[in-house]
Amino acid sequence: MTSSTRASRVPAVRAEGLVKSFGDNRAVDGVDLTVEAGTVYGVLGPNGAGKTTTISMLATLLKPDAGRAEIFGYDVVRQSQIVRQLIGLTGQFASVDERLSATENLVIFARLLGLSRADARRKSTELLEEFGLTEAASRPLAKFSGGMRRRLDLAASLIAQPPLIFLDEPTTGLDPRTRGQMWDTIRRLVSTGSTVLLTTQYLDEADQLADRIAVIDRGQVVAEGTALELKASVGQASLILRLQPGSDLDDAQRVIGRVLDVPAIVSPEAARLTVPMSDPDRVTDLLVAFRDAGVHLSEFSVQQPTLDEVFLTLTGKGVEADTAPDDARELEGARA
Repeated sequence: MTSSTRASRVPAVRAEGLVKSFGDNRAVDGVDLTVEAGTVYGVLGPNGAGKTTTISMLATLLKPDAGRAEIFGYDVVRQSQIVRQLIGLTGQFASVDERLSATENLVIFARLLGLSRADARRKSTELLEEFGLTEAASRPLAKFSGGMRRRLDLAASLIAQPPLIFLDEPTTGLDPRTRGQMWDTIRRLVSTGSTVLLTTQYLDEADQLADRIAVIDRGQVVAEGTALELKASVGQASLILRLQPGSDLDDAQRVIGRVLDVPAIVSPEAARLTVPMSDPDRVTDLLVAFRDAGVHLSEFSVQQPTLDEVFLTLTGKGVEADTAPDDARELEGARA
């Protein structure tokens, strides 16, 4: 059975009870993950949560102390050589050589992967064009911006067009425009058949890209699901209502209490109300009651809980909170 045939029939990633310790620090403490092929899977967590260490074990850079993991059905420890042929990895720090040009870096990576000199040059040219780096192809990397280096690093991980790509915080430090370009690239990779496992500290990034999300804190998966499922787990949606001039705020509150049997939260901003939406089917009744009572709206919207609220609820801190040990120390442990 070929690798591609096998890969199409099993999850891209299956991890069960992964554990990794560095001295007294249990960086990963029983992580379970299942990533279906052809999807974007987001792994979120504050600094020091265990994201980088988990990626390092899945990418065969670290051997688990306990548990097991498979990439397209191949064991990351016993069949590591096969696994490495199926994956690409873009870490938190660029793996390119600053003394060389963009073209020279990509050609070297391609040659190390077994491409002929002509094929290495052709592939490098294609990737530089795809990532908008053609004009800077001969420029030394020491003159590249941070965003350009990240794009080149991602390009290098795609030379062999692997079916599974690990992106460890690929847009950290990038400006909004470059982040948007990276998002487009990730979407394109999945649309052409790749699977992406993405770690990030940007909540909007996971919201935009990930089909499913795992929240990791203190080395454990504390929640897993789609973005909507995670949001729903921490609270219900709310109605956001703004009254037209001339509508009575007290009348509106009385109607809300009578129809929905919940209190409205009045914003310090005049004539704006937030109402918990426990029963979406009763929203139509509310609008009819408003009309009958002469209450007119200038704004009506539904606001879902945010991933920020998910993090605050699940971890007790914001996603960018700093804890010890941080991801840099995890990475040093991985290199060791």
